Amino acid sequence: MKKPACRQARFAALRASFLCAAYTYRMLDFLIRLLKRVFMHKTYTSIVQIAGDVITAEAEGVGYNEIAEISTSRGVSLAQVIRLDGKRVSLQIFAGSKGVSTGDRIRFLGHPMRIAGGEDLLGRIFNGSGLPLDKGPVLEDNLVDIGGPPVNPVKRIIPNKMIRTGIPMIDVFNSLVESQKLPIFSIAGEPYNDVLARIAIQAEVDIIILGGMGLKYDDYLFFRDTLEEKGALSRSIFFIHTASDPTGECLLVPDISLAVAEHFALNGRRVLVLLSDMTNFADALKEISITMEQVPSNRGYPGDLYSQLAARYEKAVDFDTAGSITILAVTTMPGDDVTHPVPDNTGYITEGQFYLKNSVIEPFGSLSRLKQQVNGKTRSDHRTIMDTMIQLFAGYRETLEKQAMGFQMSAWDKKLLKYGMIFESEMMSLKVNIPLEKALDRGWRILGECFTPEETGIKKPLIEQYWQHSP
Repeated sequence: MKKPACRQARFAALRASFLCAAYTYRMLDFLIRLLKRVFMHKTYTSIVQIAGDVITAEAEGVGYNEIAEISTSRGVSLAQVIRLDGKRVSLQIFAGSKGVSTGDRIRFLGHPMRIAGGEDLLGRIFNGSGLPLDKGPVLEDNLVDIGGPPVNPVKRIIPNKMIRTGIPMIDVFNSLVESQKLPIFSIAGEPYNDVLARIAIQAEVDIIILGGMGLKYDDYLFFRDTLEEKGALSRSIFFIHTASDPTGECLLVPDISLAVAEHFALNGRRVLVLLSDMTNFADALKEISITMEQVPSNRGYPGDLYSQLAARYEKAVDFDTAGSITILAVTTMPGDDVTHPVPDNTGYITEGQFYLKNSVIEPFGSLSRLKQQVNGKTRSDHRTIMDTMIQLFAGYRETLEKQAMGFQMSAWDKKLLKYGMIFESEMMSLKVNIPLEKALDRGWRILGECFTPEETGIKKPLIEQYWQHSP
């Protein structure tokens, strides 16, 4: 009887020793992390230059993109390391350099910029630094790093799901595909923000993240009031940088928006990120590069403009076992010049574009390179309606040119003119707001009003199935 008792005693002693060691290990780990926070976050007072929103200091052991706290007479400002040159470290101050002096302290935090994630973000409005604009509490839980690398292609799947928007020129002719990255090319004065707001309200996704860069204050209020009125604000998150805010915050908006989007997507949510305007983002890059005296490239933009844009757009992803991120970003073209460096570089990165001109989405300037992945799965007549209507609309545009040059109109030309006017008013107009199936039915009706079945060139089985049933 003594031997089992001895074994139990030895086991109890061994277990107590193990628990004591585990507790000691946890305590040592806690103390090490505490000491790192206290002593390894070195404080420097060697600011040697202040130029715009960029300061240069001398420091050691600092990493690229690391965040630092600058203690000024106005309080504490956050800055980010944007260049390393030996001991000389350049930092970009998010809130601007006003009030910063060469004697202020810089404390490096040892990690990149972080933003809170989680359900508490929904329905909230923040500025470009992630601070609340809606008088709500500051969120500090579930912190995620911003500016991380794109997702490993092994974890991606081929895009195969359509995002319905209720806009026929998108749903029918250039379908938006889940995990796609698409710009909206436009010019100042066009209603691109109205289009984004409408998509935010009607898109069949779980979460909308709006990143505003250089927005007019009226545009910010328009987004907020419109989404609130239509009941979409509860599933939305705003990161807003207005034209009067510091330049540094403008550069943070895409990274913060996409970091939060990735956090939700990894938890199985379908996220649509709307960015307006990426040209303002590129202009902010240009301003910072000039401040840092970098050698300019095309039209004064930095030489790494392509890489900077691609690093953001490539965050679009459909995870193999989780959710997805889809990016729709406005790119305004100065002077309606598509060869401008921003739209020109964007076109090489993205999977097509929507071209917004004269308050309509132009069918010939727009392209969704992934639409074939989804429009064959919607309805059997989708591709036929898309191809036929666009082909006939091209004939309408040619007829307009003939009419402008004084050519006599034939009977076929007159049919094309009638068709083109109906197409513009009932399909192209942004006032049209109907589901995909109704838009396809409307397409059959328009064709029936203007042409005979033989004139459309549509195959007989589809004519028999849809022509007679169209309203």
